[in-house]
Amino acid sequence: MPQLEDINAQLDRLTTFDPGPFPVLSLYLDLRPNQNGRDQFEPFLRKELTERLRTFPTQGPELHSLEQDAEKIRVYVQDIDRSADSLALFACSGADLFEAVQLKAPVPEHRLFISDQPHVYPLVRLLDEYPRYAVLLADTHVARIFVFAANAVERTARVESTKTRRHKMGGWSQARFQRHVENYHLQHVKEVVDALGRIVQSDAVESIVVAGDEVVVPLLKEQLTKELADRIVDIVKLDIRASERDVLTTSIASIRERDAWSDRERVEALLDAYRADGLGVVGVEATRRALEMGQVDELVIAGSPDTIDTGAAADAPGKAERTAEERAADELVTKARQSAATVRFIQDGSLVAGIGGVGAFLRFKL
Repeated sequence: MPQLEDINAQLDRLTTFDPGPFPVLSLYLDLRPNQNGRDQFEPFLRKELTERLRTFPTQGPELHSLEQDAEKIRVYVQDIDRSADSLALFACSGADLFEAVQLKAPVPEHRLFISDQPHVYPLVRLLDEYPRYAVLLADTHVARIFVFAANAVERTARVESTKTRRHKMGGWSQARFQRHVENYHLQHVKEVVDALGRIVQSDAVESIVVAGDEVVVPLLKEQLTKELADRIVDIVKLDIRASERDVLTTSIASIRERDAWSDRERVEALLDAYRADGLGVVGVEATRRALEMGQVDELVIAGSPDTIDTGAAADAPGKAERTAEERAADELVTKARQSAATVRFIQDGSLVAGIGGVGAFLRFKL
């Protein structure tokens, strides 16, 4: 699976891409096999590609570009990594675009769009839903460190110290041996914290989930630097031998719970800034203007485009093109990435429904 930096580089290319007069094909596929272990996307591709191309004039550069896109896609999907759970693909042969992203993070359904720009909103939202974070799983002599991003492991590390043996002694000898054991444990924990700190810094990790037993967790808390302690999202119970999949499943649940809580907090902060006529705007038009002026520091947008109020009548479902809400979402996310603004998705749409599904924290006021 690609590293997060590789995906962000692709997104940078997509959000600055100019297709000119040619249509852009955006494809999202759920690659997970059905209950019989068979791929489910090929019938969708055959049907949708054929039907969508029929809607274009039988002659012309637009159709020629799309026909090339369709053929490239048919060839590409033959060699998809079978461990991938989803595919996001963007093509425009007339303007020399073909970007494919295979991910472990799943998409809910197959979708195909033909429009005037790449439909990046679902991909950016997916990366927000499955952010980069670290997990420290430790006992008193072994530690396993994982870095996850986009629902896949990006890095693993292991710190192993000498395992102390139990001895039956009494009196002064027992006390000395106990101090000896405690010193070993403390040294091990210091090495673990040092390793975690290096990984957090080198991989730009913002969140950490800790898992350990009743002996090692207090020691870790004592040795964590303030910088690391401030990144702790949750402390959970996991066996040191837990599988990578179990570590991921347990930890992503903690990340989601933290995000749900912080989403509410962030929306309240945005509303406070807006109500006080401070560094906050709400609604599609005000946010679009702020993005165009380079004012936006953080775009806050609904996790479902249906929540976004464009002020226009809702489009009929099932169209080949994006809906008005999807077009607005793409435009806002694209402008945010072009201006180095961060993007925060609010998964509970009810939190931002009252402000049209979108708002922004500003760097400055005009």
